[in-house]
Amino acid sequence: MLTQYQKNTIKILVNVLYLVMPTILRIKGYRFFFFSREGNEPAHLHIEQAERYAKFWIAPVQLAVSDGFRNSEIAELRKLVEENSNYLEEKWNEYIIGKS
Repeated sequence: MLTQYQKNTIKILVNVLYLVMPTILRIKGYRFFFFSREGNEPAHLHIEQAERYAKFWIAPVQLAVSDGFRNSEIAELRKLVEENSNYLEEKWNEYIIGKS
């Protein structure tokens, strides 16, 4: 059983993680996000759902890595990235390049 102090500490840590891993988009239960210190790589995003993870380059849209997603889900993720690529690239530029 966690103490109240431990619960409060966990809440703070979760909030800090969301600051350094901002959520850009949520679609169909997928969380699309960036890590805050990745400006030295081409535009890309991370996608997670439960314990599954994928990384896509934004332009051109291409899968970089995945873990736990089935091929059909990867195809769905690729389509979602393609459909939202302008928005995702705009957010990349605002967040990553804007921090430089």
